[in-house]
Amino acid sequence: MKATYDREQDILLIEVLPEAVIDHAEQSGSLISHFSPEDQLVLLETLDASQFLSSLMQVAIRGGEQALSPAA
Repeated sequence: MKATYDREQDILLIEVLPEAVIDHAEQSGSLISHFSPEDQLVLLETLDASQFLSSLMQVAIRGGEQALSPAA
């Protein structure tokens, strides 16, 4: 697994299967999931990553559970 952050575009990429071929993608707000032909998660792309990670850190610090809504 490999993570890359593009500061200029504020995009976080998490490569789950770096060698796999991407066949299709599904987007939910600022999260884009890229899948192989076998429907395995290959790459997770987070747009507006700084905002998403800030929300995630607040949940981690507070403890407990909270729904995270990716920005539209």
